Amino acid sequence: MTPGPAPQPGPSSNQPGVDGEAGVPGPSGVSRAFPAVIATLVAVHACMAVTRVTASLWVLDRGFGEWTVGLLQSLFAVAPVGLSLWAGRLADRFGFHRPVGVGAVMGFAGAVAALLASLFQLLPLMALSCLLCGGAVAVAAVAIQREAGLMAADASQLKRVFSWVALGPALSNAVAPVAAGLLMDHAGFSSAFALGVLLPVAAWALALRVPRHTPPPSRLSGGKPLPAWDLLRDPALRHLLVINVAMSACWDAHSFVVPVIGHAKALSASGIGLVLGSFAAAATLVRLAIVRWAHRLDEMKALRSAITVAMAVLLIYAWLPGMVGLMVGSAILGMALGSVQPMVLAKLHQVTPPDRHGQALGLRGLASNSATVAMPMGFGMLASASVPFAPLWLMASILVGAQWSARQVSPSLLSGPPDQK
Repeated sequence: MTPGPAPQPGPSSNQPGVDGEAGVPGPSGVSRAFPAVIATLVAVHACMAVTRVTASLWVLDRGFGEWTVGLLQSLFAVAPVGLSLWAGRLADRFGFHRPVGVGAVMGFAGAVAALLASLFQLLPLMALSCLLCGGAVAVAAVAIQREAGLMAADASQLKRVFSWVALGPALSNAVAPVAAGLLMDHAGFSSAFALGVLLPVAAWALALRVPRHTPPPSRLSGGKPLPAWDLLRDPALRHLLVINVAMSACWDAHSFVVPVIGHAKALSASGIGLVLGSFAAAATLVRLAIVRWAHRLDEMKALRSAITVAMAVLLIYAWLPGMVGLMVGSAILGMALGSVQPMVLAKLHQVTPPDRHGQALGLRGLASNSATVAMPMGFGMLASASVPFAPLWLMASILVGAQWSARQVSPSLLSGPPDQK
């Protein structure tokens, strides 16, 4: 049977809510814990961010070469590919605390492995650390996103909630590398890795501030839980996943191409950093704007607009003049791509049953992380075989398909089949 929409809980529901126009947590016990949920995500993600930047610089300092950096970076996305579906089932069955606990243990073990690798010069142990830290985020993030979705009482609050969820990794990506860099400069690599060890402990301490509640029973087929793949029978969910993967790949394409184009235009390293920074800043600002004006946004109209803007920027990006032109183009692209995650997550929670939100989030994680592993290698091969900015043109053409998918997610698909209304 095609999954129907998630029913929207009202004020009298036993589901927690988020009150206020700006998405401020409401009076219920679970709602007051909303900041703790976001802070848990920041701490878990910061463990990965600290380990990622410190491990990269450590292997370069030890003379292992740039290819080793690329290998370690890819390992952060490998574990989520294998763990996302399992993490979704775990979250649907046990709720928030058990998956976050598993993620915290994995992050702690990964950070300890990185610390030991730096002390004893063991590259294989550093690779294991990257796998564990990437997997930690995959397992914990699904449960955190699911819990955050339960704190919204309607579609407008879903967009606000998931804008805050999207801001969590952005905040950790902004702060964690700076903190790690300062520690490396003034106290050495081991101190930066030690910071990574502390962050999963902080994440679990924050998670304990979130009240426990029993998840609804999962749907069964022949006495067994329905497989996550069964959700793909819902056309609305399939189209949302296509949009999510395409826009995530555009993010990867931009990250890949900016250093290449910047080098070709003779920009300095700081200039290239400013171009990338303008993208990240715009993505953060648009998510803050969604928090404020979520009640005025239609998710699918916003997604279609974002796809159109992204296509236009990708097509002309290579000819933008100088550093200022690239910064403006990156900022516009950052606004378009940064708006996608809150909208997709909000819609995803509306088209899937409440007892299967974890599985839907796991499918999304599997799809997006698979693209993250595969796309950079494909971009490199394409750029080497043609021109450096060819990946941007490729993604612009792929977004034509994403635009088609966005137009297929009609109100009739969102309302579910007649027997489930």
